[in-house]
Amino acid sequence: MLDHRQPVPEELRGAIVALGNFDGFHLGHQAVVAEAVDWARAEGRPAIVATFDPHPVRHFAPHVPPFRLTTLDQRHELFREAGAAAMLVFHFDEALASTEARAFVADLLAGHVGAAGVVTGEDFTFGKARGGNVQVLRDVGATCGITTRQVGPVKIDEQVVSSSRIRDALKAGDCALAERLLTRPFAIRGEVIHGDKRGRTIGYPTANMDMGTYLRPRFGIYAVSGRVLATGQPLKGAANLGVRPTFDPPKELLEPYFFDFSGDLYGQEIEVELRHFLRPEAKFDGLEPLMAQMERDCAEARALLG
Repeated sequence: MLDHRQPVPEELRGAIVALGNFDGFHLGHQAVVAEAVDWARAEGRPAIVATFDPHPVRHFAPHVPPFRLTTLDQRHELFREAGAAAMLVFHFDEALASTEARAFVADLLAGHVGAAGVVTGEDFTFGKARGGNVQVLRDVGATCGITTRQVGPVKIDEQVVSSSRIRDALKAGDCALAERLLTRPFAIRGEVIHGDKRGRTIGYPTANMDMGTYLRPRFGIYAVSGRVLATGQPLKGAANLGVRPTFDPPKELLEPYFFDFSGDLYGQEIEVELRHFLRPEAKFDGLEPLMAQMERDCAEARALLG
């Protein structure tokens, strides 16, 4: 994982760079990276995927609710699986935000990174006040040894695959559509934290997770799968995502209960995939009706997960 504020290793100079935000790394992003990887292999060069973190929206509009589809670590793994030699993170701060588009190409991409080629989506913008686009990249790049290629949008059901379309699907609880556009289930990665231990007392111990910077999908009950990152142990279960209206005070958490699992997950990092939306959150009059519904939820999740 490279930081744009640090020198780029000599062996990675002369790379083909896929440039974009790539949050979610959906089908459209995958097409851009595949073009860069294929081009790099054809010329015997390394391929680097460049992303931005924090997201520029977070810099310019810090009040916007969380919207991320992936963490940096998730993107790093996905880029490596796609054939990239490294991920380059452009740290988005005031200095980067005020960098003119021409300087971004000439000074950063050409001079600092040493890119030989850049691949991006046709609607990608960059530089101060979004002053740069593919044409600027092509024109300025031509003066400093960078060749530019652009990749058009990918469509499913006659609509462009985009991060915003995936976010809309998740907010609607449409896990299947999100999975088609991402080519994998939407997955939340994080450390298991201590909760109030209520689940343990009623026979459904949960692995509580803070949602952090992730988008908030539709609140409710989900059938989930996942894994323990350190060991690769697979997990299946049912999870509550939301504020637990039956209990006071309300507290926003992802609370997966894993079937047939015994062990201590506190402090461990796990990844939880939202596979099927079962029902919205509901408030119950006491523990008995809640436990009866949880039993039904778990039975439905088991059936859906096979």
